[in-house]
Amino acid sequence: MPGPVPNRSTDLSRERDANRGDRAPITKGELRPVVIPHMDHSWHPISKMLWKSLKTSGQADFYQNSDWAFAYSLCEDLSMYKNPSVSKDGEEYHKRSGQMLQTIYASMERLLVTEGDRRRVRIELSAPISEEEPASVTAIADYKQGLGLVPND
Repeated sequence: MPGPVPNRSTDLSRERDANRGDRAPITKGELRPVVIPHMDHSWHPISKMLWKSLKTSGQADFYQNSDWAFAYSLCEDLSMYKNPSVSKDGEEYHKRSGQMLQTIYASMERLLVTEGDRRRVRIELSAPISEEEPASVTAIADYKQGLGLVPND
């Protein structure tokens, strides 16, 4: 289907929005337990850094086993792209294709690696909610106390 990725049906305000126009009905499945594969220690350092960041990033909450397999393949490809090749005479050289790099970056978009990618599909990650009282509440209470609207403790 061309166009942007549609919202999940649970994110829509009304049931009819999910079935608007000529859209096919939504087929739902169940999220399964996820097993994250181990990183290949022979990868290029940038591939290792990407893999580790994927495991600790907020979008990983949405990844299933197929997403992790795709991410593994992407890190493998990135490692091959970044590591130098060796010629017949033993010389190292970098044979890098602009098309391959573009393909790798497009794959990163599919895994929602950057904030812009996530915002395009309407996923926003927010900071964890602290159990402490927010600074704004404390500041307002201090302000009211300074005006004499709240008695001192």
